[in-house]
Amino acid sequence: MSKSWKDHSNLSMLTDFYELTMSKGYFDHGMKDTIAYFDLFFRTVPQGGGFAITAGLDQMIDYLLALRFDDEDLAYLRNLKIFSESFLEYLRTFKFSCDIWAIPEGTPIFPNEPIVKVRGPIIQAQLIETALLSTINHQSLIATKTSRIVRSAKGRPVLEFGARRAQGYDAAVYGARAAYIAGVAGTSNTMAGQLFDIPALGTMAHSWVQAFPSEYEAFAAYARSFPGSAVLLVDTYNVLKSGVPNAIRTAHEVLEPMGERLRGIRIDSGDLAYLTQKSRDMLDAAGLKDCRITVSNALDEYIIRDLIQQGAAVDSFGVGERLITSKAEPVFSGVYKLAAIEQNGRIQPCMKFSENATKITNPGNKEVWRFFDRSTGKAMADLIALAGEEIDDSLPYEIFDPLHTWKRKTLTNFTVRKLLEPIFIAGELVYERASIETCRQRCAQELDRLWDSLKRFENPQSYYVDLSQKLWDIRDRLLHSNPDLI
Repeated sequence: MSKSWKDHSNLSMLTDFYELTMSKGYFDHGMKDTIAYFDLFFRTVPQGGGFAITAGLDQMIDYLLALRFDDEDLAYLRNLKIFSESFLEYLRTFKFSCDIWAIPEGTPIFPNEPIVKVRGPIIQAQLIETALLSTINHQSLIATKTSRIVRSAKGRPVLEFGARRAQGYDAAVYGARAAYIAGVAGTSNTMAGQLFDIPALGTMAHSWVQAFPSEYEAFAAYARSFPGSAVLLVDTYNVLKSGVPNAIRTAHEVLEPMGERLRGIRIDSGDLAYLTQKSRDMLDAAGLKDCRITVSNALDEYIIRDLIQQGAAVDSFGVGERLITSKAEPVFSGVYKLAAIEQNGRIQPCMKFSENATKITNPGNKEVWRFFDRSTGKAMADLIALAGEEIDDSLPYEIFDPLHTWKRKTLTNFTVRKLLEPIFIAGELVYERASIETCRQRCAQELDRLWDSLKRFENPQSYYVDLSQKLWDIRDRLLHSNPDLI
């Protein structure tokens, strides 16, 4: 019987096959203990946005803590007839020993800066590439899309309703987690609620209404079962002619005699702006001004923005397929690239070249710094620097565009913070794992430190992500000294 993802907590075999063939090659050529540095970063913000939100660190930690090759894994690899017994023995005794740094979940991030940095034996650092990318790419994608949707709602709660449209069980569960970090108020996904202590929310489907002889009887039955939390779905037949009138009747005839109030109605089809305005009028006239209106039905940030601009009487939004799949752009452009090799105790920078300038990587062992304006608290710029470089926030600091180096700016009156935090040292977890509420609070707080111009959906302001002079000098030297470019 095959194992499901949920049964298989050890995900060591979740790796592209070439990671294993390269690892055997490193092993064969005496390189298994060579220390390598890899950077995980992304190239472009989805949908042309101004920033992304990082998520997935906690699941990355789970994966690395369980990393091992068991007898079943080794038997599968042995049967392929291309891996030597000595290499399989190496995998059998494999013990993760890398150093890893990462940007905490919920932090706004920008293209080309390391989100995760890995230092360790090259086989180990190579083998974890696929799982790290899968984890960080997926959750960062959903968190980034969710942030757009939540911001479009202008303070109204957004509920994640996407489980049934997600691309698989794990995408539904971990997508709900990422969405909560980025600001949704709750999820319809019960497993996500159970695993991550996210508020699980939901009332009824159209099938409930259809299962009773009449709409009123369906509403009345539900109200009797859940008198303290009754929210009624009013669009099964006709919102204004039957749905809202039957909800009002249920409020007066069933709930009020029990000392309860109708908590809300939900509309899942039709002209949502018009229907919510008319429904609000009817509810208010019936003395139900406290009854809230929720809408759903293929919503995204643009539809929500339009509904609000059209004066829709909406108190909260249920968003499903376009959130959980990031429908407009369902790929996060995260990559994992070799940045340096240690040789005889010295770090030798490595660099990927390309005819496409945006795909040329930044070499070396690096840090990421974020500058904040002392007077406003807003983020001013990010700087990718060599590890060990220090920034004195009492002195002016000149930044420059790494592609158009004549574009320069001197920053003053700032504070700085390193973004990469140690997660594993020599394979041992040293990071105090954050609760999902902490990640969610961090996301909200860090978004407040971005200028509104960065948060525009169309043509957002560009944010400075620059290289230190020392790092730029190494990059420039490598670009002009590589014989393979001649």
